[in-house]
Amino acid sequence: MRTSRRSRIRAASAAAVTLALGCTALAALPSTAGAAAAGGLVVQYRTSASGATADQSEPWLKVRNAGSASVPLSDVKVRYYFKGDSASAAYRFACSWAVKGCGNITGTFKSLPNPTATADRYLEIGFTSGAGSLAPGADTGDMQLRFHRADWQTLGQSDDYSFGAERNTYGDWPKVTAQLGSVTAWGEAPGGGDPTDPTDPPTDPPADGPTLFDDFDYSGHTDPRIAANGWSVRSNSGGPGVPGAVWAPENVTFSSQSGNAVMNLETSTAGTGASTVQTEILTQSTKFRNGTYAARVKFSDAPRSGPDGDHLVQTFFTINDLKAPMADDYAEYDFEYLPNGGWGEPSNILYTTSWETYRPDPWEAVNQHSEARQSYAGWHDLVVTIDDSAITYYIDGQLFGTHGAQYLPERPMSINFNQWLIDLEGQSSTTPRSYDQQVDYVLHVKDQVLSPAQVSALVAGYRAAGTAFEDTVPGA
Repeated sequence: MRTSRRSRIRAASAAAVTLALGCTALAALPSTAGAAAAGGLVVQYRTSASGATADQSEPWLKVRNAGSASVPLSDVKVRYYFKGDSASAAYRFACSWAVKGCGNITGTFKSLPNPTATADRYLEIGFTSGAGSLAPGADTGDMQLRFHRADWQTLGQSDDYSFGAERNTYGDWPKVTAQLGSVTAWGEAPGGGDPTDPTDPPTDPPADGPTLFDDFDYSGHTDPRIAANGWSVRSNSGGPGVPGAVWAPENVTFSSQSGNAVMNLETSTAGTGASTVQTEILTQSTKFRNGTYAARVKFSDAPRSGPDGDHLVQTFFTINDLKAPMADDYAEYDFEYLPNGGWGEPSNILYTTSWETYRPDPWEAVNQHSEARQSYAGWHDLVVTIDDSAITYYIDGQLFGTHGAQYLPERPMSINFNQWLIDLEGQSSTTPRSYDQQVDYVLHVKDQVLSPAQVSALVAGYRAAGTAFEDTVPGA
């Protein structure tokens, strides 16, 4: 981890591609009657930004229940597919107004595992339980949604799969899909595929590669097995985080929860750099490169004690060192959860980021990220796989983002967990407060891409055998 991370993401250099004008003819669309019959949902679409280019894309949507049973909106996901202006272009979602209330609508940007000429990512619209249910024949009413480039550069939309320049009034639109649970209930995704189900190999390879597994069954930060098993609990000063903060090994603790060992990272502050205590644990060896990385992590939205609001970062990541500005053999792959926002974000956001390189001064960065603006408080299964073609992130078994071959690692990395404060601007109080991030286990399987289900099975096997630690990964 380095300082000012999201400012680096926002500053990632990328030239926007020139997009060809034109839109797909309505005659080429699949039958709306057939789409409605698939699952009892219908998506209607219009746009109030019809230009080939725009400051913001404005997909306004309605979801109608065409079936005979009530549908909880929390089970519905709506997907608007588009082509990014460049591989590194980042986007921001906003809700201008909605009958169901903007607070009950979420927007998440995800990557397509199999991009097409008109789509390499999509905006997924979800609903909280506060949005309620749709009775038969009812619809959500207006959802006036929009998204823009994070750098506020003009975006091109004329070749976006889901865009319809002529749609200035609501009408059925099969180029925006609706998922009801795991079933496609309306529309057709680009290429005819389901973006959350990338093509699997005919048979899963056995998970028998060199492996690191740690159940974090230790007595405390001074337990000699921690160092013997290849870990270092950080005590040296420096970034990332608040200037003047310290990294405290004693704030990394271990306990048993429901018969299972859990590691806790505690970060605390009283509103000054000198009072700020951050935590990190990392592998001593940089010997991990391609393969599967997984961890079960508990993120927290609220402090254990004291006032809330600090710009906190809770993480699981791999990294190696930057040998020179813009060195092309740098690598870093992050899960970062910001429960109170930060880096210009006002509230909860989860990032996954793949790094190619950066220059600290003057600032320049090359990376790609995926994001979701919603609460991730609680336990989550985090998986990232790296092969010779892509980096793929999963959360709780669902595809979260796929990043391109440009960002693949050239050198091995270490495995890290840390919790730290971006700054002291989120909460000005001098009342002491502390935050917890917990970790259940970590797993790495060298040179094998495992599905989230294979990861779960492998971890269950270790625990059934009573194996708390194993490391057969050879040194770099």
